[in-house]
Amino acid sequence: MRGNIRNILFSVLISCIFCLSGYGQIERTEPPFWWAGMEKSEIQILFYGKNIADYQVSLQEQIPVTGIIKTENPNYIFISVETEGLEPGMLHFDFQKKNGKKFIREYKLKTRREESSKREGFSSSDVIYLIMPDRFANGNPDNDSVEGLTDKLNRKENGGRHGGDIQGIIDHLDYLDDLGVTAIWNTPLLEDNDPRYSYHTYAQSDVYRIDPRFGSNEDYKKLASEMHDRDMKLIMDYVTNHWGREHWMIKDLPTYDWINQFPGYEQSNYRMETQFDPHASHRDHKYCVDGWFVRTMPDLNQKNPLVLNYLIQNAIWWIEYANLDGFRVDTYSYNDKEGIAEWTETIMEEYPNFNIVGEVWLHDQAQIAYWQKDSKIGAIQNYNTHLPSVMDFTLHNAIETIFEEEGGWGSGMDKVYGNFVNDFLYPDINNLLIFMENHDTRRFNEIYDQSLENYKLALTLIVTTRGIPQLYYGSEIGMRGKKEEGDGDIRRDFPGGWEADEQNAFLASERTTEQQEFHGFTKKLLNWRKSAEVVHNGELTQYIPYDNVYVYFRTLEDQKLMVILNNNEEAQVLTPQRFAEDIGAAGSGTDILTGEQINLTEEFEINGKTPMIIELNK
Repeated sequence: MRGNIRNILFSVLISCIFCLSGYGQIERTEPPFWWAGMEKSEIQILFYGKNIADYQVSLQEQIPVTGIIKTENPNYIFISVETEGLEPGMLHFDFQKKNGKKFIREYKLKTRREESSKREGFSSSDVIYLIMPDRFANGNPDNDSVEGLTDKLNRKENGGRHGGDIQGIIDHLDYLDDLGVTAIWNTPLLEDNDPRYSYHTYAQSDVYRIDPRFGSNEDYKKLASEMHDRDMKLIMDYVTNHWGREHWMIKDLPTYDWINQFPGYEQSNYRMETQFDPHASHRDHKYCVDGWFVRTMPDLNQKNPLVLNYLIQNAIWWIEYANLDGFRVDTYSYNDKEGIAEWTETIMEEYPNFNIVGEVWLHDQAQIAYWQKDSKIGAIQNYNTHLPSVMDFTLHNAIETIFEEEGGWGSGMDKVYGNFVNDFLYPDINNLLIFMENHDTRRFNEIYDQSLENYKLALTLIVTTRGIPQLYYGSEIGMRGKKEEGDGDIRRDFPGGWEADEQNAFLASERTTEQQEFHGFTKKLLNWRKSAEVVHNGELTQYIPYDNVYVYFRTLEDQKLMVILNNNEEAQVLTPQRFAEDIGAAGSGTDILTGEQINLTEEFEINGKTPMIIELNK
């Protein structure tokens, strides 16, 4: 009898605990916590649970609830609270039904890092290394396949999950630091539960959770910490335009218009120019912005204030939680342009020294420049994205062809010259991301058949001209891949990232002679650039290319750099008098690539397919 009474009392106690905690009523709370002292002090908390909207909500603390929104879906309730002036601690939400049923839900306000709002974003002083985590290194084989996530390890398939993870990146930070890398951009790491091709993680199913096959939220924080210990910066690949169809909210939409519907699915026409075309039809514009990127990626509706605020808070949460240094925003120009401008502006107000680069994959400088902060082109339509940085796709387009061209008007190095002629269109040329390749483009070393000569010319260009250079993982060892064979082939595994690999290219002792030549040149150039302030912020002066030889100067106060790119197979003779306005009184200079002293008072020769970086003597 005593045993039965004991069991009954225990059951009652457990029931009370569940009642007080909201167990069984609330399945998700997002953001899961916040911080005291934020610029964005009003926080809108999403509570999700079966018929949670049947409850009335109040705060036990003497703090006013500034807004309560219930939607057509009774499983959601959005509660807004003003946190200005509040100290870190616990808030207590009372949930009560008319019939008297009630429970309490705690919500934590944390203490911010002292340096949080002052963080410095990536800049032209950095070299960014782009990693596809699933293909870089497998540091923890135990998380290769995870229960509850559909797509399992399949390294034999190009489009399968190969097992790379956050620990694999951490394990090779010293390799990257030694290479001269100062910032890392990882393709997305948040959970993607698509049944196939989930390795790229652009179809996210939970935006508050690192995909367990990559590691945990704590692992991501550890990555940031380990990088900061090495004076490196961490850039998150953020997706505002779409989620995956397996996202828990897509399966139970808060509102019908949380995503763009026609009704149902319609694919984007991908015509981003309709965002600013003064003659665009309403239909064409709608199908660009509201159409889905692909069928598996429902298009988020940033015109819905609940959606926009959710995305703003999620982005700020990750910056604060993981101590991030920047965002790269996927498909930036596919978003509702007013919504994405507000998203960007709010983040930059919270973190004035942060940096965000948007993927604006267009092929015209004026159209790309439209999307950069304070663009005069955007101002024509009274539009400002507040976006600090954009990607220089037109320079990338030129790099894909110029090293096989003989030169001349509009060909070879003249294309590079022509690209920079249009820099007057950009509000901030030093805040442009410049690159030879990335995870969506053709591999540079495939295009040019692993030509070390062409690689040296291209890398010298992006490392010494204006902007922020970005390197794609494996380029430094000559990695190849055929775009026509699918994205998986341009995202090959880095050799040595897996214990079973026959070769470990992370180690100099195991690299082939060819790999070591690529790596040695990259390491020398990137490490020189770390302290070369003249290429971080110096003025650019370029000279019209003759005979496929391109010459330009970078100038910062009394520092002067002369860069020569000879794109011919044959040696060329240069006459310094042509460049007298920049050479000035400097009678000589040092080629930082060879250590050779160059006499700048007389003609000198540059070998075929060769770069020179000459530091002018003062």
